[in-house]
Amino acid sequence: MLDMSFCDDILLIAKALPKEHQTIMFSATMPGDILSLAHSILHNPVEVKLAVSKPAENIRQSAYVCYEPQKLLIVKHLFEQEAPHRVIIFTDSKKKTKELALSIIRAGYNARAMHSDLSQVERDEVMFSFRSGKTDILVATDIVARGIDIDDIALVINFDVPRDEEDYVHRIGRTARAGRGGRAVTFVAEKDMHYFRQIERFLGKEIPKEAVPEELGETPTYKSEVAGGKRHHAKGKHAEKGKGGDKSKKRRYYHNNKKQKKEGNK
Repeated sequence: MLDMSFCDDILLIAKALPKEHQTIMFSATMPGDILSLAHSILHNPVEVKLAVSKPAENIRQSAYVCYEPQKLLIVKHLFEQEAPHRVIIFTDSKKKTKELALSIIRAGYNARAMHSDLSQVERDEVMFSFRSGKTDILVATDIVARGIDIDDIALVINFDVPRDEEDYVHRIGRTARAGRGGRAVTFVAEKDMHYFRQIERFLGKEIPKEAVPEELGETPTYKSEVAGGKRHHAKGKHAEKGKGGDKSKKRRYYHNNKKQKKEGNK
């Protein structure tokens, strides 16, 4: 409820409680802002921590190491390979959720955005449309990562790497429910690498890396830090190596960036 912007309501209720009462607070994660709230409304609390469960074994996890402007192009590549149905895409902000949903709609796909700026009536309408199959793709913030019971999600895409490994487990746990199989794909840009290494260390294994389509250009280098982890190098037939660095990477990166912006303006 705190993720859904009910913080002020909760504080208002807390102030109206009688002096003698008991408060029990539950949270799947305990980031700094939630911890501060807990200290403000709880009196000498006893903290009980439960171990975070690992993702279900029947979730096929993989990742694309890429540059930020390549992410939307990889989404389109995935949807060209297999028509999207029952897909959730997680982003790290309301602004990006709105922009990405609009870009996917402009590309000809059936998508809706889910974020905390929507009223409760609007949220209910979006979720009903997705549950009933009228909407194929739900682009969402972590507001959908917990407490949403939909059993048949086929694909979860982490457009942005979550900053907490528990959030990763909750996000990809939207798929492969009720004994079904499922797939979870994560896009790892340069700014996300530290957090993705934390996730791999938490899972105790390296998540397989998918090859970015060659026409999208060069990709960053990623080195896993789990035991036996491999270094994933950028690949491309036209790379120019030498003291000046990879000039081809820079040219092709900006070329694709311009192309993407041009397509987005149409």
